[in-house]
Amino acid sequence: MIKMKKYLVIGNPIKHSLSPKLHNYWLKENNIEAIYDKKKLDEKDLQSIISEVKEEKINGINVTVPFKKAVIPFLDELSPEAKDTQSVNTIYFQNGITIGHNTDIAGFELAIKYAKYDISGKKIFILGAGGVSPSIIYSLKKMKASKITISNRTKEKAENLKGLFKELNIIDWGTIPSFDMIINTTSIGLKKDDCINLDYSSIGSNKFFYDVIYNPTETIFLKKAKLFGNKTENGKMMFIYQAHQAFTIWHKLMPIIDDEVIKLIE
Repeated sequence: MIKMKKYLVIGNPIKHSLSPKLHNYWLKENNIEAIYDKKKLDEKDLQSIISEVKEEKINGINVTVPFKKAVIPFLDELSPEAKDTQSVNTIYFQNGITIGHNTDIAGFELAIKYAKYDISGKKIFILGAGGVSPSIIYSLKKMKASKITISNRTKEKAENLKGLFKELNIIDWGTIPSFDMIINTTSIGLKKDDCINLDYSSIGSNKFFYDVIYNPTETIFLKKAKLFGNKTENGKMMFIYQAHQAFTIWHKLMPIIDDEVIKLIE
């Protein structure tokens, strides 16, 4: 009897996560004997869940908000990407050690390519300094953005990112710099009526509004941007691509991304 392999996504909140839907679809498509589940945790539970990876009771973990940094002390090794961003979203066990990796970087980069947008030489404004922000900054630098400005409700959190990325510009929450692309990395928008206070009329049109949130499909942030003649994109493709990378690491197999997969997330 083959022991069923077990994979998890951990976070808090976790209810909205569509990771199980996507991974279980790919597992089934590729005839892999495994199950992928979601689990809501508190920070105090991290150590014991990581030890289950070491004991091979769990074969792999995805990490979402707010634990991408908090899991690091419990891991044996980090990939270069995870080290540079101090952010882990994929955990696996190899040669007796637990390794933390970051697939958000590639996820974002591939999503921007998919959207056919050229970051090179553009001024980028990021809202929020939590979870996925370091990965996005890392990715934007790789894609040669000319200037990256960030704003967070608690300024201190944004200041902390300067330790990782020296050339980051930090501005007060509520201030709007000139930009070509604006990225919402906050959780404002997960609830239906959540609204980011932006003066859309003074921002104008022909900018690129990007929201890492993919469920709901269109946040108020994107809805309003569209009304003012801006290009908009949600986090759906980034989500699919980061999952695709994690799946490939765990199963040594590249799943297919087709219309069927994209539909699952809608």
